[in-house]
Amino acid sequence: MFALRGIAISFSVFFMVYCALSVAVSVSWRCVYRRVRHYRVHCVADLLFAIRIFPFVSAAMITAAFTVPSFLLLEPRTIKEPLGGAPLALGICGALLGGVGIARAMVALLRASRNVSGWTAQAEAGTPMAKVPVLRIRPSIPAMTAAGILRPRVLVSGSAESLLSGAELQTTLRHEIAHVRRRDNLKKLLLCVMAFPGMRKLESEWLEATEMAADDAAVSNAGEALDLAAALIKLSRLGSNEAVSDLTAALVQTSASIMNARVERLIRWTDERREAPRQLSIGYGLGAAVIIVTFFAFTYLQLLSELHTATEWLMR
Repeated sequence: MFALRGIAISFSVFFMVYCALSVAVSVSWRCVYRRVRHYRVHCVADLLFAIRIFPFVSAAMITAAFTVPSFLLLEPRTIKEPLGGAPLALGICGALLGGVGIARAMVALLRASRNVSGWTAQAEAGTPMAKVPVLRIRPSIPAMTAAGILRPRVLVSGSAESLLSGAELQTTLRHEIAHVRRRDNLKKLLLCVMAFPGMRKLESEWLEATEMAADDAAVSNAGEALDLAAALIKLSRLGSNEAVSDLTAALVQTSASIMNARVERLIRWTDERREAPRQLSIGYGLGAAVIIVTFFAFTYLQLLSELHTATEWLMR
């Protein structure tokens, strides 16, 4: 019974904290985004991802660092206290939330694995780029995509190679390499685990920012920007495949709005560079982290006691 109470309380606290923070993020992230959207796009992408995973990470940390220790240290093991309906119901909800997230991630992994296996069934090895394998695939769709998490690869269709010039092909490959370096496929997998209603728009904005960040990493002058824009337009004529958007980073996205925004931004590349968008400073984040860690270091035992009192009330 002691172990069952501990598990129920832990899942209950995780569920309540995760839901509360997720609701707060879903109604407030636009205010933050409006203030930072003119900063460098890779910083915006990183910030949006951090905002998106903040509820899950915070709930997991609070559960692991406070709920579990407070229960193990302060809960008497000899008292046969019945488990109330509230912690049992909340605990089940927390377990279901985690189970659904893991199931979604497994389905996405299996789907991506099946798709990539089909695409690469008769693939030919190309010249590696930045130590990342490049494979030439026979299907025309996807035209170009970065696939894989532990062993990433860039897949290029023969149709894409025939459509693109040498310069255009190089810029598109650099775009996909940027996705690999930023581990965007792993981030997509994490988002599958952290599913929550009302987050679709935030995830869409993050996806657009990641594509633009990869565009920036692929070009260094106006000529290369125009090459990438031309490549996007050419490859969009081949069509798109909804399957590539799960755990792969396709060059041609299924969303027409994202594609149009990327092309327009690349065409205006010189004007945007001349404006020299500001870059987010990590100093503020590090300062806040130091303050938070210091606060918890001095108040940890008191917080454990207060949290145990709160969970005792919840169990009644």
